[in-house]
Amino acid sequence: MNLFRNVVFIAAIAGLVAGVVLACMQAYATAPLILQAEVYEKAGAGHQHDHAAAPAENAAGTNAASSTAPAANTMSMAPAAATAPEHEDEGWEPADGFERHAYSAVFNVATGIGFALILVAVSEFAGGIGNWRQGVFWGLAGFAVFTLAPGLGLQPELPAMPAADLLPRQIWWTATAVATAIGLALIAFRRSLPLVILAVALIIAPHIVGAPQPDSFETPIPEGLHHQFVVAVTLTNLVFWLVLGAVVGVVRGRFTGTASSLRDSFA
Repeated sequence: MNLFRNVVFIAAIAGLVAGVVLACMQAYATAPLILQAEVYEKAGAGHQHDHAAAPAENAAGTNAASSTAPAANTMSMAPAAATAPEHEDEGWEPADGFERHAYSAVFNVATGIGFALILVAVSEFAGGIGNWRQGVFWGLAGFAVFTLAPGLGLQPELPAMPAADLLPRQIWWTATAVATAIGLALIAFRRSLPLVILAVALIIAPHIVGAPQPDSFETPIPEGLHHQFVVAVTLTNLVFWLVLGAVVGVVRGRFTGTASSLRDSFA
């Protein structure tokens, strides 16, 4: 029971710190790009709507309202749900400004705690993260598993960008993360030529298969804006994982003292 309590305690602190840092970075790095994309989305939707609804306006003198923009997932770059059709009511969404940033911060903290739980639990099987330097290396591994590898096939998307069906994207993203994690573990902890070959095969296999792609890549979003968004998401996630790993190392080292594992600490 002590082990579980200690893992949760460390993960909660590390996830809180890393989540707040990520939320601050997103407010200045990715949120403005999402707002720009929403302007293009609404402009494109309005243009299409004008052409489609012109005959109805001549007959009835009315016009339907266009839909609002969807939210973007910039935390782990996991596939998000597809955009709803324009004629459907998308329901409640947070208002722009403080409310939107506040909900984003809550989501980032919750996600940070979840990733921290995975990081602490997995690292304990390898002896634990003893200091912030080891934490940085574990953070780099987490970045490679959950951001870099899946992002090679499924880049983060802005509103109004086309995407393949949700389920195939989620399956590919999960398989890529799992294969990359196993491959890195074999390289780091086994150090035998056959296992290294197997590890490399696992890492590159999802990219040989290829990520699910949409039927059409037509979008009103400028290519330069999407490129800025991809770079911003990648860099903010890199910092997030470095902070997460470093804080786990600091907190664990501070509270475990001379104990060799979390099971023997926090007595």
